[in-house]
Amino acid sequence: MNNLQLKTTADGSSTIYHKELDEHYHSIHGALQESVHVFIKSGLNYFQNKYPFNKTINILEIGWGTGLNCILSILCKNPLNQIIEYSGIEPYPVNLDIIENLNFNFNEEEIKLFYKIHQLKWDEKHFINSCFQLTKHSKGFNNFKSSKTYDIVYFDAFAPKKQPSIWTSDVFTKLYEYLNTNGILVTYCAKGQVRRDLESVGFYVERLKGPPGKREMLRGIKIIKK
Repeated sequence: MNNLQLKTTADGSSTIYHKELDEHYHSIHGALQESVHVFIKSGLNYFQNKYPFNKTINILEIGWGTGLNCILSILCKNPLNQIIEYSGIEPYPVNLDIIENLNFNFNEEEIKLFYKIHQLKWDEKHFINSCFQLTKHSKGFNNFKSSKTYDIVYFDAFAPKKQPSIWTSDVFTKLYEYLNTNGILVTYCAKGQVRRDLESVGFYVERLKGPPGKREMLRGIKIIKK
């Protein structure tokens, strides 16, 4: 973990800089803003509003990283008390001494919860509260197998030029197969090749307004054509 360095982004929240990859874990224009815009508002909130009568929402995150998307999903308003089953995949977990120095502008109770989810054992299901279940998988996606299907994929891997092996048609095909009908995949990346690859495996892809500092993002929807 000597390759990791804490950085402050434009909205005051933290990110981690991976020196070997020359890549940040979040947008330098605002880590918190990016996660809220891409994964919560365009992902979880979108699905909740579109399918309010789903009793359970299954989320799969590719690139659990700092756990920011996870904690924001836990804190997200859930007026219908839908059960969220959250699975995060992370082959290189971040050490707690780095996690404890991150700043995401949380209050005291939220910070305690943030530390708690990082201290939980990997590869075990944990009940965070009555509406949220979390399983962290300490492996890469190529070694991940699941008997369950998902409603939302948070695709938050490092950028394609830094981690090309995860941005492939084979990976998107596997994710498409894991998704339920009308399930969605959201990602901060809006590269043309990524959009074309998502479309080639069956996704209907929407180009949406991106978070601050980024013009666009992508949302893919699994629509089964009759």
